[in-house]
Amino acid sequence: MPRFSVIVPAYQVQAYLHACLDSVLEQSYPDLELIVVDDLSPDASGAIIDEYAARDARVRPVHLSENRGLGRARNAGMECATGDYLIFLDGDDTLTPHALESIADRIKETDEPDVLVYDYARTYWTGEAVRNKAAAQLSEEGPAPFRLTDRPGLLNVLMVAWNKAYRREFVEAERLTFPPGYYEDTPWTFPALMSAQSIATLDRVCVHYRQRRAGNILSTTSRKHFDVFEQYDRVFAYVAERPELACWRPVLFQRMVDHLATVYGRRDRLPRGTRAAFLRRARAHYLRHRTPGTPVPRRSRLRHTLIRLGSHRTYRTLRLAAALGRLARRLASGLGRAVRAAALRLHYRVQRCLPVRADRAVFAAYGGRGHGCSPGALEAAFRTYAPHIRTAWIARPEHQHTVPPATRRLRPDSAGYWTALARAKFLVDNADLDPRLVKRRGQVCVQTRHGTPLKRMGLDLLDRPAAARGTDFGAFLDGVDKWDYVLSANRHSTLTWERVCPGRYTTLEYGYPRNDVFQKATSADVSRLREQLGIPEGTVAILYAPTHRDHRRAQRLPLDPERLLSRLGPRYVLLVRAHPGHGAPPAEGERVIDVNGHPSVESLCLASDALVTDYSSIMFDYANLDRPIVVYAPDREAYEAARGTYFDLRSRPPGAYARSEDELIDIFATGHWRGSRSAQLRAAFRERFCPYDDGRAAERVVRHVVLGEAAGLPSVTPLAERHPVPSASSARTGSPLVTLPKPAVPITVTDGR
Repeated sequence: MPRFSVIVPAYQVQAYLHACLDSVLEQSYPDLELIVVDDLSPDASGAIIDEYAARDARVRPVHLSENRGLGRARNAGMECATGDYLIFLDGDDTLTPHALESIADRIKETDEPDVLVYDYARTYWTGEAVRNKAAAQLSEEGPAPFRLTDRPGLLNVLMVAWNKAYRREFVEAERLTFPPGYYEDTPWTFPALMSAQSIATLDRVCVHYRQRRAGNILSTTSRKHFDVFEQYDRVFAYVAERPELACWRPVLFQRMVDHLATVYGRRDRLPRGTRAAFLRRARAHYLRHRTPGTPVPRRSRLRHTLIRLGSHRTYRTLRLAAALGRLARRLASGLGRAVRAAALRLHYRVQRCLPVRADRAVFAAYGGRGHGCSPGALEAAFRTYAPHIRTAWIARPEHQHTVPPATRRLRPDSAGYWTALARAKFLVDNADLDPRLVKRRGQVCVQTRHGTPLKRMGLDLLDRPAAARGTDFGAFLDGVDKWDYVLSANRHSTLTWERVCPGRYTTLEYGYPRNDVFQKATSADVSRLREQLGIPEGTVAILYAPTHRDHRRAQRLPLDPERLLSRLGPRYVLLVRAHPGHGAPPAEGERVIDVNGHPSVESLCLASDALVTDYSSIMFDYANLDRPIVVYAPDREAYEAARGTYFDLRSRPPGAYARSEDELIDIFATGHWRGSRSAQLRAAFRERFCPYDDGRAAERVVRHVVLGEAAGLPSVTPLAERHPVPSASSARTGSPLVTLPKPAVPITVTDGR
């Protein structure tokens, strides 16, 4: 008996059916049967189904003798199903990679619920993918499984059959079937959720819901859209037969009214001349199923009023009035914004006519985030080595508190902001300056960048659309033309930046100012930081910092923190610094510490004992601490295909290299993470990428750029003579770093082939 019965009805989907069936059969979880129902399709769908059945024994073809429609085709598939769980998938949609594995894992975690609800994303012919707007309802936080009464918000998720897995025995016990006609999902999904004794959620996109340019049933103009009335009659009849479900009548009534208003309001659904009849019938349903005392949400009051009145002419009048009101509000709001924007533009032009102030410097990082990174280190160095320069920092309101008291705070797009950009001599940033900035004669722009490039950057993304994400390369090069100086930490960075960001700037190979703290911090600083982060005394703190995956629409941590820590034992804690695109942070506990909101990555590095990362540039900075680094790259091939890297990290790693979670666990369990081989790899990595980060990079930049001391700058301290602050665990003697027995089979620490 298979774990899953995936049921796919097929009718006039020959252009999409291959992708649909491949997405199921290529799942990493193979325990399934694929039941494909040919609903007497007039195209080649039936032949395609037979081809797949001949190639794969898991495919079970069902050919109907007459066209029964989507709902009854699903029923025919259910009659043949033998799996523990039923999963429905339309013939033009696809499962995402590893979806069934994630569904199976979640089902097991939640004790075999009657229904598991998972997420979907709408995919358009343009290549755009948009995740379900109600995804927050699928949070996995809290107890699971649960009843619908515990999470009624689930009814706000699209009421379709294909975003859920159903326990087959539950479906059979409740005698759930699909009715004929359009909107057949409605009398299926509402009863399934209301009657389920146990429900669970999976916060993962498992289905790509194709939005076809033409041919979609719900976009077809037809009187069959009147079927929606009979479908809701079936839902209310189901509730009437089960008094224990009467509490759901108010919710069902609201959903029905919203649904009827939606069908009526879509211009592409109802044929010409039928809209008045539809609205009259909607009024009859409103009166038939109305539940006294049902509160109507404010945003839905107009819809409910229109359905209750049932007048097509009234609807058009009110709709026009509402549209005019929205237009008036937009015009008023837009006029206010336009007046303010015009005033700021005029202010900026006036300020550009005034002299540049040689004693002013403006700093920013990451488009208005808080004080930090190399611009933050340089801002402090300006105050130390060039105290005659008055500094200002650009930060959004929520980050203003991070700016030091001695530094002026500027809000983006304020009058002070534009005054500073127009008149400050020194402009320092680690990202892109405001594209509206007009570079003046006498102004000096210092571009610090924010890391040594491992993944492809700049013009090297021209042939990487997934990574470029709509970058305007013309505007990008316009920004590069404003740079006067670019900072570099090593020759690799210099050669890369000058090629992928071509311009007339001067490269300063002085090191990255943000790394100066690694040579200046003390053991007392490390202890203080660990205490602030809540790292228990005597533990080994692993900083886990993965980067963004351009090949994934839904970002999730590639590592299971709880599994890692359960295998390593109680002496390890994990500091999780996920990329901002990874969505919800991990569940925080005594040994999993969420540090996503911490303002200083450098502080996290100092507090940790080792780093685990993948393709993030943090490894180049961390190497300056001369502490263990482990590369965990389970999806190297996919990452290389989507983004690409400048060298094969397997051949030149900064330490041990893991291809899977089990390998990563073994590396720590056996002590290879801090063994002699890892130390040798780290030494070679530091020799190549850390030649200038000796703690005086910011001083060199200020002396060169501000004070004009291009010659006679502080010499670079050789690597052998640098003594970065040791980690907390290395300062302890007899630290129990190995908590698991060695594996029976030797593992490969790194692969140099």
